[in-house]
Amino acid sequence: MRMSETPRQMNGACHCGTVRFEVTLADGIKTARRCNCSICRMRGAVVVSAATDGVRVVSGEESLGTYSFNTGTAKHHFCTHCGIYTHHQRRSTPGQFGVNLACLEGMSPFDLEEVPVLDGVRHPSDNGGVSRLAGVLHFTPADEAGSP
Repeated sequence: MRMSETPRQMNGACHCGTVRFEVTLADGIKTARRCNCSICRMRGAVVVSAATDGVRVVSGEESLGTYSFNTGTAKHHFCTHCGIYTHHQRRSTPGQFGVNLACLEGMSPFDLEEVPVLDGVRHPSDNGGVSRLAGVLHFTPADEAGSP
């Protein structure tokens, strides 16, 4: 699926399907990104943006766990059964959720050739609101023989 073809309204779920949600994306997958802060570095997810009222959990809300650290602004939600991170309230923009692209029906981070990586080590909330690019991740599929 091309970025321009991505619908704004999508369904999503964790790995085991206990947590299911509907999301209205802010701008399709044009907002796809990663971050290099401590939790994002370990989690490794590609996220897309939605307003906080743009995510509606339709089942399994009682199985959502929440993790917060440091300033406590960001709230990271995950399924307590399978452990998959589904979405989080953003620290830099608390009126938005970052939604795990891999949880969205028909989507995979490997559909994207490039993913910008934002500098969360030097977070915008800690440096006067300046958002910086830390780098870009590239994915090049291997050919049928296993060579890139």
